[in-house]
Amino acid sequence: MIKNTALFTFSGALFALIFSGIFAFSSTDDHILMEDRSRFDFDTTIEQIEKKVDDAGWGIVNVHDMKSTLAGHGHDVQNIQILELCSSHYAARILELDDERIISPLMPCRIAVYEKSNGNTYISRMDNEAIARSFSGVIEDVMARATSEIEDIITEVIE
Repeated sequence: MIKNTALFTFSGALFALIFSGIFAFSSTDDHILMEDRSRFDFDTTIEQIEKKVDDAGWGIVNVHDMKSTLAGHGHDVQNIQILELCSSHYAARILELDDERIISPLMPCRIAVYEKSNGNTYISRMDNEAIARSFSGVIEDVMARATSEIEDIITEVIE
């Protein structure tokens, strides 16, 4: 009996170890954040994104100028703005349904434009397509479509 229990425990621990290793290895390429270098300087990147957002029928509902905000608290950081992008069509599809409202903390979609000490400008955003895969139905559909459109908006700006 003790021999069987030990063998069962060892087998279970070995399975858990192998499964954990496979999971850790397979998820190393899945990043929740994406970053790309802009082809332009900071101000031009912001201008280009604003134009492309408008051209795509989206809106910018808010811009957080973190450099200015932090300067007001005595901190000096390089240029960084967080743009909140919204498609009223996609937002309405989510917010008109009770069960789908759970995703609202991720709304509106955000992208950050910032400078690094190397002098280059970057655009980062969440990989909403990866997040969408953890849902189904309307949420998955809306997030996948919105992500595709946001990527189209920034494609011409990134290298």
